[in-house]
Amino acid sequence: MKTPWRSFTGAFPTAVALAAACPQLPAAEEPAVLPPTVVSSTRSPLEADRSPSSATVVDADQIQNQQFRQVTDALRTVPGLHMVQTGSPGQLTTSFMRGLSGDAVQVLLDGVPINQGLAGLFNFADLSTENLDRIEVVRGAQSAVYGPRAGGGVIQLFTRRGGAVPETRAFFEAGSFGTFRERLTSSGQAGPLDYSLGMQRLDSTGDRQNSEYRLTSSLLNVGLTPAKGVRLFTIASYSLADTGNPGSLSAQRPVDNLLTERWLIAPGVEWQATENWRHKLVTNYDEERQVSAPNQDGFVGDTRAAFKRYQLDYQNELAVTEWARLTTGVFYSRVEAEQEQPQILSGPVLIGDRTENQAVFAQLQVEPWEDLLLVAGGRYDHFSQFGDISTYRAGASYKLPWTGTMLRTNAASGFIPPSSQDKIYGNNFMLDPNETRSFDAGIEQPFWSGKVRLGANYFRNLMSNLVGFDGEFRTFNLGAAEARGVEVFLNSQPVDGLTLAASYTYLDTEKTSARDIQQPQGARLARRPRNELQASVDYVWWKKLRTGIGVRHANGREELRFAGPNFDIEDYTVFRCWAEYAIDQHCAVFGRIENLTDEQYAEVFGYPNQGRGFYAGLQLQF
Repeated sequence: MKTPWRSFTGAFPTAVALAAACPQLPAAEEPAVLPPTVVSSTRSPLEADRSPSSATVVDADQIQNQQFRQVTDALRTVPGLHMVQTGSPGQLTTSFMRGLSGDAVQVLLDGVPINQGLAGLFNFADLSTENLDRIEVVRGAQSAVYGPRAGGGVIQLFTRRGGAVPETRAFFEAGSFGTFRERLTSSGQAGPLDYSLGMQRLDSTGDRQNSEYRLTSSLLNVGLTPAKGVRLFTIASYSLADTGNPGSLSAQRPVDNLLTERWLIAPGVEWQATENWRHKLVTNYDEERQVSAPNQDGFVGDTRAAFKRYQLDYQNELAVTEWARLTTGVFYSRVEAEQEQPQILSGPVLIGDRTENQAVFAQLQVEPWEDLLLVAGGRYDHFSQFGDISTYRAGASYKLPWTGTMLRTNAASGFIPPSSQDKIYGNNFMLDPNETRSFDAGIEQPFWSGKVRLGANYFRNLMSNLVGFDGEFRTFNLGAAEARGVEVFLNSQPVDGLTLAASYTYLDTEKTSARDIQQPQGARLARRPRNELQASVDYVWWKKLRTGIGVRHANGREELRFAGPNFDIEDYTVFRCWAEYAIDQHCAVFGRIENLTDEQYAEVFGYPNQGRGFYAGLQLQF
């Protein structure tokens, strides 16, 4: 289907209600697998198979059907994206996208960058799926569109938007490791006012000494439409996580604890001035506070950390002609962070860091003839500490009309500014940004009237100016590296009610600089699997009972050995299964088994992930 260039109706994210579990479970009315619409690839709606960049969407149906409770669980199904959890739930959980580390992946909530101001990367440990409409993952450098920290790609979370029919859902879940989870979601619309709200409480005793985890979180989207074409909205989120830190198997910590509190408020306005001209302005303020006490690691000691961030993002979207669309905008960010240095270095001493960023960007989408889409853009960023940096992006997609084959290619540059933690811990406030260059090319082919979609991507990423440590724990711009590989994916709905999905990622990484003592030249980058395979099957029986099973396999991983060669760590294969039964139109029961075969594995060496866990619960809908 050709992109509607003249119509801006729904041009900015609108929520798709979560699939109803009652009175019967959803089964596909149309067995064809239709490509979803993505916004993150170009900042405007575009069919995923027409995106020049490789894009994957995990929608609300998949989140609910496969019982993904944390965003991390959903992201594990995305090709080219490897999630790493440091042991038990609640521990640091980061992403590696096509070989690039978590600080090179920009995470957004309804267009608002939410990467942590201290470490630069986003910690997914405390991010739940309540009140989410969908998750979009765009791979490859996106700094020309999203600026800082999009050197490897973008993960964007979209909240639900209340509809005309009010809906309230509540569920309770209990299971292994002393786990109790309560969740409430509500959405609706009253005249010009729309709202959606999700709240969750999670308690777990964990599987090891001092691995207790307690999480309270909420996510709100409220909007007001005072006139046609105008919507005022506010996004707000809050989380409080109290986590025991059990340490590694070789250095256990029986009493260490980390308390993390985060909150964000983001008011904004969408204004459709004319049929072809649309504006969006979002401003946000967020804070994060961490207290690590006691912390008996013998190096850092008890610490406090905090940051405050203010951001403004303005986007102007103009359909110049029926075949050309121009997107421009400005961006401003101010981060104020403070953190205690490690005791071994100086103290502890509370050190502050303040950074300001101003940027302008422009992107042109051209469709010179049907089925061909060209995208080109650039961005200029100025930082108060290290100065100016420019990024670019050029891409194309083409659909062969006689076969439906979709071809895509994309070349772009990106950058990752040094984090406050890099500067404070390494006592170096003169660091320059890491820089990336990425190239990818892909093909996607529908079969059997669209019931089967098969695709593959080749990618290559070059990284330079990486931040590393010298022998005295000081940070410098020391390193360079390369990552290349292939992604293959399959999605199919061969018959009503049956959904099949599979993906395989091959990744080859190499350290290409000898300056950083953390890894020798020629070493493979740590914690990135060479091969990763994921597959799932889901089926609805008699429109009442849903069952499914998924598998994830990773091998070819290495762990970092300080000042020496990396060493191989064990492969792992993890199964999970799920089931849900609709009792009536208001009630459903569900259950799942995580780590079905009780695989003994660790995504980070020395920090074991949980063994087999059984979970069951009840969901009510009003």
